[in-house]
Amino acid sequence: MKLLADKTALITGASRGIGEAIALRFAEHGADVAFTYLSSDDKALTLEEKIRSLGVKAKAFKSDAGSYAESEALVAEVLKEFGRIDILVNNAGISRDNLILRMNEDQWDEVLKTNLKSVYNMTKQVIRPMMKARQGSIINMSSIIGMRGNAGQSSYAASKAGIIGFTKSIAQELGSRNVRCNAIAPGFIETDMTHYLKEGDAAKGFVEKIPLGRLGQGDDVANAALFLASDLSAYITGQVISVCGGLNT
Repeated sequence: MKLLADKTALITGASRGIGEAIALRFAEHGADVAFTYLSSDDKALTLEEKIRSLGVKAKAFKSDAGSYAESEALVAEVLKEFGRIDILVNNAGISRDNLILRMNEDQWDEVLKTNLKSVYNMTKQVIRPMMKARQGSIINMSSIIGMRGNAGQSSYAASKAGIIGFTKSIAQELGSRNVRCNAIAPGFIETDMTHYLKEGDAAKGFVEKIPLGRLGQGDDVANAALFLASDLSAYITGQVISVCGGLNT
């Protein structure tokens, strides 16, 4: 059973890691996929080919979700190319970890722009077509760090906590138009950003604190995103699903 047949998904920051896993899972379930990337043309083109091999339409767009103007142009282009946007996954994100005493203004601003302002930018652009269609699912990628904080990650935590508040507010604003908005709060998932958690005794001790005893995989988050994107979650909005192996229990 293909849960997303005849739907179009737009995913930001999808050329690798969690975003890539979500794009592939959506394609496996019949969704056409538009996705953004910033750095590697080769990785984007490779993912585009992988998605198309699953029998759906795919297109990569080099676009900065942290820029309002680029987000506006992107959504217009996706609508022209695909005709509709049923699902938005706000996945673009970075970290610039540092203790607050050492963190400079540029580091703070870069994280908030990429992680939080991008969610506003993209949501602002898709809500009109979704409201007109009277259906849609917006999925925002938060983090357990946004729920519990972490030393040395104040900017990252602030951006991810802001996403949760934004998600709950948008769910209330758009619910009457049958547009849902939920968040996923991953724990520590094996990606380029968390490679350091696999090395040395300190990493082993950290993993032992996770009740399920392992780091998560991109597919673990992708499965939650599939649920929230599909009609299986038709009566769920304004919620945060923590995919963390029990770390946030």
